[in-house]
Amino acid sequence: QVQLAESGGGLVQPGGSLRLSCAASGHSFSAGSTLGWFRRFPGKEREFIAAARRYGGTYYADSMKGRFIISRDNAKNTVHLQMSSLEPEDTAVYYCAAAPGSSIVSALWSPRTYDYWGQGTQVTVSS
Repeated sequence: QVQLAESGGGLVQPGGSLRLSCAASGHSFSAGSTLGWFRRFPGKEREFIAAARRYGGTYYADSMKGRFIISRDNAKNTVHLQMSSLEPEDTAVYYCAAAPGSSIVSALWSPRTYDYWGQGTQVTVSS
């Protein structure tokens, strides 16, 4: 079993920042896993934001570069997503996910690459 627990979501004003965290645990969790962040808008498929490998290597969707920064703390099996200059269009449910460490880079954008998912955390950007 693998558990991914997101935290840090909430309500933020336009132009504000938010930091999401995801803690991975469980007997089946491999410390070498690639950890990623996705988001889902109502009625839409999950959208890739960023992914981070255990030993370096961070990857972003082109549209997310600059405002979103992924980082991970291997000692704590935790991955973070720092979000800045948030806009109402960023309102969504944000998910943490874990993929095998051997996943190729070109596959990291696809939700199907990820074996485990958190429950999601709501981010609302509104004044």
